Amino acid sequence: MTAQPLTPPASASAAAPFGARPGRAVPVAARPLRAWQVAALETYRVRSPQDFLAVATPGAGKTTFALRIAADLIAAGEIDAVTVVAPTEHLKTQWAAAAHVAGIALDPTFKNADGAASRDYRGVVLTYAQVAAHPALHRMRTTTRRTLVVLDEVHHGGDALSWGDAIREAFTPATRRLSLTGTPFRSDANPIPFVGYARGGDGVMRSASDYVYGYGDALRDGVVRPVLFLAYTGEARWRTRAGNELSARLGDPMTDDVMAHAWRTALDPAGEWIGQVLGAADTRLEQVRAGGMPDAGGLVIASDHAAARAYALLLQRRTGTKPVVVLSDDPKASRKIAEFNRSDERWMVAVRMVSEGVDIPRLAVGVYATSVSTPLYFAQAVGRFVRNRRPGETASIFLPSIPPLLELAAALESERDHVLDRNLLKDDPFAEENALLAEAERTRNEADLDEWAFEALEASAEFDRVLFDGAEFGTGAESGSADEDDFLGLPGLLAPDQVAVLLRQRQSEQLSAERVAGRAAAKAEKAARAAQVPVDADDVPLHERMSALRRELNAAVAAHHHRTNKPHGMIHAELRRLCGGPAAAQATEAQLRERLARAATLR
Repeated sequence: MTAQPLTPPASASAAAPFGARPGRAVPVAARPLRAWQVAALETYRVRSPQDFLAVATPGAGKTTFALRIAADLIAAGEIDAVTVVAPTEHLKTQWAAAAHVAGIALDPTFKNADGAASRDYRGVVLTYAQVAAHPALHRMRTTTRRTLVVLDEVHHGGDALSWGDAIREAFTPATRRLSLTGTPFRSDANPIPFVGYARGGDGVMRSASDYVYGYGDALRDGVVRPVLFLAYTGEARWRTRAGNELSARLGDPMTDDVMAHAWRTALDPAGEWIGQVLGAADTRLEQVRAGGMPDAGGLVIASDHAAARAYALLLQRRTGTKPVVVLSDDPKASRKIAEFNRSDERWMVAVRMVSEGVDIPRLAVGVYATSVSTPLYFAQAVGRFVRNRRPGETASIFLPSIPPLLELAAALESERDHVLDRNLLKDDPFAEENALLAEAERTRNEADLDEWAFEALEASAEFDRVLFDGAEFGTGAESGSADEDDFLGLPGLLAPDQVAVLLRQRQSEQLSAERVAGRAAAKAEKAARAAQVPVDADDVPLHERMSALRRELNAAVAAHHHRTNKPHGMIHAELRRLCGGPAAAQATEAQLRERLARAATLR
């Protein structure tokens, strides 16, 4: 079916409010389009395509853009019906409410068993799972009327091959298809229906977007909030199933399995780490609420139901108020989210329910207390905090100093496409090996997984650094210290350039001569005490010597980072290149000493 050119009606100029229905006034809530929406709409009109993919950062207004296209197509007589496909049940109601404001009546309660919606509606809102359950029904509905299909967060069309097949079967007859996404595309190779792919100069097939409006663009336009990532390190200790006790410091180089255990230990509700981080996040929320956002809310994203309830109890003990807890199997979840959005309650704790598209603009402080580290999930989580209401609002997200998370935070402004053949990426020489490892992990059965069983013993938190706009600020601080308070006490209303200026100022103060001298004196005193009891190096266990060397190496790398602003990972990689050998977690004592000596010569 070939799409016909869209002729915009005289009353539907790009900058004018939309949503008027026959015999009705334009809704009060209607607003002029943002600049990016005007540009994207013009691109759509010029091309008049059957398929169009718009990639726009969360909070930029994809829903408004899509409904404007729908209103124009209806007014031009190009379509008769609208079908919206969303990831979750909660978003169905949200889409219907937005469509009502735009003058388009959509039924969010439609069920497959109904067969057809009331003639009072212009169309329906479905979930991807609902389409996959009965694609033939939705193909019939699409065929009987000229239909615009809006695929919200279209990457969900690749959640399973069967889902992709169902979406393709149901909506191939559509007159128009508008695909939307606000987060990085999938990490798998399942092609997404109705998304075009093009082979680049490196031979890799990537998704081809028709219009892109990234986080960096939206931040410069004042459409979204600047995001501060407050990373916390600390020592974690756990016991393996074999009875061995291990420890690691968050952020130190280590193997993947050790990192996973240290991460899970830090998130353990019974340990000190998460309690200290929740306390710091609540302090930050108090500052934001007192500094110009009196209704600011906080969100803790937990890994599972038990952890969510435990985190809620920790917050209740601190604040005296029970947080809202939203669990994935709670039939009242959508209602709780809506009620929290309308209230001025301080905290909500959720497990996966607050996903992409959920609109709670007053969320300003978050705690990333889950061990999920995929780019897609991380971006979805961050997207809950960037929705701007007025100039100057900022977002603060607390997270563990885990390298994969820090890399994602530092690359927040990066635009990603869906890559189908990752093994061809020239900058990923280990792609084939990683694929084999991933497959091995994926096929491991429950009996095999028992070998990784462990018991979290303890973990303590320390402020590590702040990540903002790809740069790092801060030199570390003890939990509850004045240095930590300097960063937690940043004003809640700041323009992006003001955020960077204040962060540099805080870091400069941390590095001031007085503080450096004080810390040097404390270290000298500690060294003097240690020197009073001479210890033969051979009497010190190897693992203690190795731990001390890794700490010294990490301190040297951190010092070089603050001199040069190079990322920690890049500095470690440079030392490995110069000295040879594996990552620090597997390096020998001699290799660690060589790198420590070489670190002093880096420029």
